[in-house]
Amino acid sequence: MKLVFATHNRHKLDEVRAALGPGFELLTPADCGLTEEIPEDQATLEGNAAQKAHFIHDRTGLNCFADDTGLEVAALGGEPGVYSARYAGPACSPEDNIDLLLARLEGKEDRSARFRTVIALLIDGREYQFEGRVDGEIMPARSAGAEGFGYDPVFRPAGYAETFAQMPMDEKNRISHRGRAVAELAAFLAAYTDTPSE
Repeated sequence: MKLVFATHNRHKLDEVRAALGPGFELLTPADCGLTEEIPEDQATLEGNAAQKAHFIHDRTGLNCFADDTGLEVAALGGEPGVYSARYAGPACSPEDNIDLLLARLEGKEDRSARFRTVIALLIDGREYQFEGRVDGEIMPARSAGAEGFGYDPVFRPAGYAETFAQMPMDEKNRISHRGRAVAELAAFLAAYTDTPSE
């Protein structure tokens, strides 16, 4: 099955391609000739995922999906949440975001957090949404390890001794928020493609 994944993020593309497995041809917006910025200015992860998927579908007419992910930290009232990618400002780097997060958590005992991913799929004119989440905690400093991206160097999932940045991709995909959301998406697509057309 051919699907457009509404992202310009190569890290996300590699993770989702690995998690989705064979049987799916993932195209990027660039593969479809789209290089413009994909809007994501909604107030929720669900809204952003849907907005991005509709943006790509409106321009390509192809079945597509988009995700939006947020890190929700209990002691910060759920921040950075929907603003996770631009927590430290519009032109910030992932390092800037981590610096701000660690600064705001300084002196706080509760470091519990969760990652949440919402995927919006547009297929044959209908929209479906899937969610994955993983609980964990924010480390007081960046871990060693060069895997992952974003907040992975400071997020340790519950029940594990390593942060996401220290885990091989296949292990992270088994337990991560995005991996769980993609697993739901893949299960849905497998059932959908096995269902006879009316």
